Amino acid sequence: MTQPVSPPRDEIPKLSPQVEPSPWRAVVARADVRTLSLLGVLAALILIGGITKPDEFLDTRNLQLVLTQASVIGVVTVGMTFVIISGGIDLSVGAIVALASVWATTVATQDYGFAGIFFTAVIVGVGCGLVNGVLIAYGTMVPFIATLAMLASARGLALQITDGNTQVVTVDGILDLGERDSYVLGVPPLVMVFAVVTIIGWLVLNRTTFGRRTVAVGGNAEAARLAGIDVRRQRLYLYLLSGLCCGIAAFLLIILSGSGQNTNGNLYELDAIAAAIIGGTLLTGGRGTIVGSVLGVLIFTTITNIFALNNLQSDVQQIAKGAIIVAAVLVQRRTASTT
Repeated sequence: MTQPVSPPRDEIPKLSPQVEPSPWRAVVARADVRTLSLLGVLAALILIGGITKPDEFLDTRNLQLVLTQASVIGVVTVGMTFVIISGGIDLSVGAIVALASVWATTVATQDYGFAGIFFTAVIVGVGCGLVNGVLIAYGTMVPFIATLAMLASARGLALQITDGNTQVVTVDGILDLGERDSYVLGVPPLVMVFAVVTIIGWLVLNRTTFGRRTVAVGGNAEAARLAGIDVRRQRLYLYLLSGLCCGIAAFLLIILSGSGQNTNGNLYELDAIAAAIIGGTLLTGGRGTIVGSVLGVLIFTTITNIFALNNLQSDVQQIAKGAIIVAAVLVQRRTASTT
């Protein structure tokens, strides 16, 4: 009886292992496409500004002004991004900036100098964030309602403190930071603070347990709770973070304007939300990037600067800004759908 002959070892066909694509690679790929599309929009705006007003727009002083103006709303947007990723919303950021700026520039506060102004602005911001967080996380209030109430209250308190007047800053240390002599290698101090806040925000969101918990809560709060995450405490921390960013932004605005006014931070909430959404942050929560939000801020600030240089009326500016926002989102989504 003949024995079956086995084929030589080197002739046995080798089956290549089936490697399933990692879901994280798809997420990274989509993020890269979104970032590239936003960079493309920003580059197009810079090109438009350079063509329409080449001498004014490309001037070093004007570019420094654009970055400086983006710094204040940019810091607010970093905090807003965390809140939206968690599935929340904060409509009170502009009012908190106003309240922190006027409280920090009262005559009594200015007697304590630079440190007193900075400390007061941060404490007021964090305090307002604490109230929002407690009402939303432990009072089970809808974020929209809780922060809307804070918006009205903070605006009213800011008006009461100032009595409608502008509070001029007389502390030399604050005023000096707004001068060109304080620039480091041509970079304004406000821009450096914005860069530091952005880097810290990116690290916290992408490299820490806090960031992963934020995404988990925004993706599915009940699943996050079952996984052992204290959802209420996480939400409290997120509104504290948003308040902290508002306090820092208020301090930057004091440096920029040299005063405190109850009208400061007007419509900051809308600009911050729009910048975050254009940057790829989902309003429903569970997804977002700090880099995208920062690029959204730069796009908005560049648009405003181009309109101002071309002497467009305010109504035309609003219409054109809305159209550009829609176009940017459509381009971003179309690009993302091809990946």
